[in-house]
Amino acid sequence: MESDPQAWIDALRHSHDALRATVEQLDEAGLRQQSYASDWSIAQVLSHLGSGAEIFGLFLDSGLEGAEPPGRDAFQPIWQAWNERSPQEQATDALATDEILVKRLESLSADERDRIRLQLFGMDLDLTGLARMRLSEHAVHSWDVAVALDPAATVAADAVSLLIDALGPTAARSGKPSEQPLAVHVRTTDPAREFIIEAIDAVRLEPAEADGSLPHVQLPAEALVRLVYGRLDPAHTPPVETSQLDLDKMRQIFPGF
Repeated sequence: MESDPQAWIDALRHSHDALRATVEQLDEAGLRQQSYASDWSIAQVLSHLGSGAEIFGLFLDSGLEGAEPPGRDAFQPIWQAWNERSPQEQATDALATDEILVKRLESLSADERDRIRLQLFGMDLDLTGLARMRLSEHAVHSWDVAVALDPAATVAADAVSLLIDALGPTAARSGKPSEQPLAVHVRTTDPAREFIIEAIDAVRLEPAEADGSLPHVQLPAEALVRLVYGRLDPAHTPPVETSQLDLDKMRQIFPGF
C-alpha cells in the first residue's frame, strides 16, 4: 500500500477538480437529479461531501494538535446545517469547502505532515491514513454523481491504483457474510492484483496467489473497488470472466454503504 501521503493528496486534488468540472455545468434541475445513491439527489451527494470536508478539517486540526478528534455529537449540527441548504447552495458550498480541505492538505509543511497522528474509528492514523479515508469517500461519491450523468463513467484511475491495495479493511467493514460460505480467487487488471475473498463468519479480502481449487473471477480493478463499495450492479458491470461463480453472490456480500 502506498505510504507516501503526497500520492493520496494528488489523487484527491484530481478527484476534486474532476467533480468540479462535472458539477459546475448543472443548473438546479440537474442538481435535483437522482444520483447513483438511491436515497440522494446529486445535490445531496455534494452536501455529504461538503459536510465530510468540514469534518475532515476538524480531524486534521486534531491530528496537528495531538488532541482527541471530535465525535458524533460534533457532527450532528454540521449535517443539519448542510441539510438546510438549497440544492444550489449545497453544490456551491461543497465545492468551496472541499477546495479548502484539499488546499490545506497540499500546504502542510514537512514537519506538520510528520506530526499528524490521531485515533479515529478504532484506527491509529497518520496523514496518509487520513488522506486515504478522504479519497475513498470522495472518489466513490464522485462516481455516484458522474454516473448519473454518464452511464459509462468509472472511478478515477489514479484513485483506483491507490484504493485497490487498501480494500481489505473496507471489505471487512462493509461485507456481510452470506448464508452459504464463499471463497473466491479474484484477479484484477489495470492494475494487476490477486486476492482471495472469503465470506464465512466474517468477510476477508487479502492479497493471495492463484488458487486453482477455488472459483475465480477476473475483472478490472476499478470494478472490484465498486463491488466492495456496493456499486457493481448488472447495469454498471464491465466484461467479467468467471468460473463456477454467480457474480450476484458476491454482490450480496457487499450491499454498499
